[in-house]
Amino acid sequence: MPLDHYITLGRSGLRVSPFCLGTMTFGEDFGWGASPEESNRMLAEYLGRGGNFIDTANIYTGGHSERIVGDYLTGNGVRRDGIALSTKFYCSLFQGDPNGGGAGRKALIQQCEASLGRLKTDYIDIYWLHNWDQTAPIEETMRGLDDLVAAGKIRYIGFSDVPAWQTAEAQTIARFRGWSPIIALQLEYSLLERTSEGELIPMAQTMGMGVMPWSPLRSGFLTGKWRRGHTDEVDTRRAGLVGRPSEADYNVIETLVDVAEEVGNSPASVALAWIHARPGISSTLIGARSLDQLRINLDALDVQLTDGQIARLEEVSKPKLNFPAENNAVLGPVLGFPGTTIDGRTVPGSSRFK
Repeated sequence: MPLDHYITLGRSGLRVSPFCLGTMTFGEDFGWGASPEESNRMLAEYLGRGGNFIDTANIYTGGHSERIVGDYLTGNGVRRDGIALSTKFYCSLFQGDPNGGGAGRKALIQQCEASLGRLKTDYIDIYWLHNWDQTAPIEETMRGLDDLVAAGKIRYIGFSDVPAWQTAEAQTIARFRGWSPIIALQLEYSLLERTSEGELIPMAQTMGMGVMPWSPLRSGFLTGKWRRGHTDEVDTRRAGLVGRPSEADYNVIETLVDVAEEVGNSPASVALAWIHARPGISSTLIGARSLDQLRINLDALDVQLTDGQIARLEEVSKPKLNFPAENNAVLGPVLGFPGTTIDGRTVPGSSRFK
């Protein structure tokens, strides 16, 4: 599958690439990212392969990531309408300013204007609420975002890392009021983090939101460089930020490495191929600190896993979903009618219905 095999994102008409280029690593301001020059090479590689979906955030490298993207697009003649450009709001860049961040009307509008300036554009394709602001009424946030859509400053609305119940409430309010809906969710999802399968992903599927996993390689744990008893080669700067894999994580990592050897691809490519094929997934966020890393990630588009290999990866990474997801997983088949299918799987029915 090439990058120009476009899909619609959620219940919208926006067509995007199956892999979205995440730019959290653009800029060396925090001590571990890519230089502007290397970031430009990654942008050129991604766009040159037909990719059209770029994601950033106001907080990434303190706004430098947005500036790198904006400078590249304007300096290299990239047709603005030919790409889907997204960024996020919520985090404050102004210490001590109580309205410098968050999801209230004043905060979200000023953050949008600032991002537009750094990106050197007059509109944002998807504007993401980066996190849940527990102090701002969700009606105020959704109405403010709808006003930005009406003003032409943004085209679509997305949520990132917001609880399922709050997201469902926001979507319900938007539909009831006739405001612009949420078309997509960004959430952490990987072979080492599958708890979103409990409520977030089923909610998104039901309510018309495309799911975009972030950290699909779990901060590099699934790239193959982490092996039980062999960590000398791992970048200690990054390890200082994200920690190290647990013993349970190593069980998943070792199975992933075995499958990667069987298919003749990198563990990173196999991990990305697995997640991209999961139910409900639209476009997967990939990030890299070098052009070589990006190319390895893009190779995942050509990886084909067998049913047996998928089953091994799913079994070793099986999540503990907690109540009510685990309870429903047990009771659902018992209460189902014979022949009922869930996500393509036929479930046994209770004898009461036979």
